[in-house]
Amino acid sequence: MLNEVLALERRGLPLRIFSIKEPKDEPVHATARLVRAKVSYLALRRRWRPVLQGNLRTLWRRPGAYSRTLLRAMLRPRWSFFRNFLQAGYLADLLFGEPVAHLHAHFASAPASVTMLAHHMTGISYTFTAHAKDIYFDGEPALMRAKMKRAKAVVTVSEYNRRHLRSLLEPQARSKVHCVYNGADLSQYKYRPSGEKRNGFPVILSVARLVEKKGLGDLICACHILQQRGRTFRVEIIGRGPLRRALEAQATELGIRNYVKFLGARPQEFVREAYERAALFALPCVVTAGGDRDGIPTVLLEAMASGVPVVSTTVSGIPELVESGCDGLLVPPGNPARLADALDQLLLDPNLGRNLARAGRAKVSERFSIDRNTEQLLRLFQPEGSDEDPLSVL
Repeated sequence: MLNEVLALERRGLPLRIFSIKEPKDEPVHATARLVRAKVSYLALRRRWRPVLQGNLRTLWRRPGAYSRTLLRAMLRPRWSFFRNFLQAGYLADLLFGEPVAHLHAHFASAPASVTMLAHHMTGISYTFTAHAKDIYFDGEPALMRAKMKRAKAVVTVSEYNRRHLRSLLEPQARSKVHCVYNGADLSQYKYRPSGEKRNGFPVILSVARLVEKKGLGDLICACHILQQRGRTFRVEIIGRGPLRRALEAQATELGIRNYVKFLGARPQEFVREAYERAALFALPCVVTAGGDRDGIPTVLLEAMASGVPVVSTTVSGIPELVESGCDGLLVPPGNPARLADALDQLLLDPNLGRNLARAGRAKVSERFSIDRNTEQLLRLFQPEGSDEDPLSVL
């Protein structure tokens, strides 16, 4: 999302950003400071009084639309949806004071709910981008259909996702679902073919939230297999999440704790440097028992843009980015032995890694650049006659 916001601003498009959550103690990327758009927060916990006052003003201005939208919210007896209704009422009040031409939500879950409800209150058109968990794990099919039905267009990050979302709609409405791949800002990633300027043991890098769908338990098992084969390497895992202790315990139990470094959440500048020193990048994604899965992980794009050969799995839209044997290696999900074989190939054959890395960078440049992504988005959601009013992003 950050790359898209910056790319849109570079094109001169005025933006306003609304966040439904308060910022947490995540590292702040230096590039985030380049965003010029005004940011407003819609979270209830710290600003319940202005939220309620904003809802009263929206009710006073648009009593019919507000009441009909409230009825829609009450038909879904969940606090989370009613909270989204209150956020939408507050958003509508803010938009009355500072109008926008169009609303775009990132994620089909709560952000799209707030956007849809604000549309009902204000009549402002909206679009949203659906990624992964918000499609297969979070949503109710009926609610997802309602959001798509009323949206001007629906964006998703892979053809795999697009086919699924189109199946939820009536045939005449399916054309509104579009695939727009995540884009990488190639200027941010220094291309260094794998195997060059590398000191010490080869680094197997992974960047991910420490959650089940990233398959990091399989990575640790695969590295245990590599250790048993006598390979020399070290693993660096950047990211945080609820599984950290379990993953650390697994590495200890398998006797490879000294091989694996858990580096926690780090700013993007640190991540870019990690790509530069990595011999290869591994992200063995899986589909969880509850159906959660990745779309096309942005970190795979970043690694390929940096000239690092990637190893991943045949989950969801990943094969749309990585063609196994041509610009990376793919293995079946949940198969540590096959994963170990793929990692071993690259550890033993740096020339293979360089060839895959070169092809990977070329593919990202051709099909997954942020400029290409931004052009497609602009065609979808920039309304006619919107030169003066900004676009709102949730």
